[in-house]
Amino acid sequence: MSRYVLDAGPIIDLLRGQPEGKFVADLLTQTENSVYVHALNWMEVFYDASRESDVLQARTFLAALEEDGLIRSELLDTQFCEDAAQLKADWKKVSLADCCGVALARRVGAQLVTTDRHELENLSAAGVADIIFTR
Repeated sequence: MSRYVLDAGPIIDLLRGQPEGKFVADLLTQTENSVYVHALNWMEVFYDASRESDVLQARTFLAALEEDGLIRSELLDTQFCEDAAQLKADWKKVSLADCCGVALARRVGAQLVTTDRHELENLSAAGVADIIFTR
C-alpha cells in the first residue's frame, strides 16, 4: 500500500481542471493508495473554492473527494503540534499549513504531494520529508 499526503495546491489544481490535478485524481482511483489531507490544508482548499465560486460548491467538491477516498486528518496531538512547530522554526519560509502537511506525511509514513516547489524544495533536499512536486 502506498501513502500520500496532499497539500492544498494539487487539490486546487484538480478543482480548477488544471493538467497537474490529474495526478491527484489518479491517486484517488488506485484503491491500494491511502491518500490524506491535513485539516489545515483542507481548510485552504475550502477557502479557495468558496472564494472562487461559493460555499455550497466548495462543500460539494470536498465531500466528493472524501467519498472518493480522501482521508481528512484532524491530527493535532501534542507530538504532532511540536513537530509542525519545530518544522516552522527550522524552515521559517514554509507556511504553518505546509508544516502540518509535512508533519502528517512524516507521522503516517507518506509522500507529501505539493505544488510548493519554492517553499519545500530545501526540505526535500535535506531529507526532512519525501516530497513529490506536481509542478
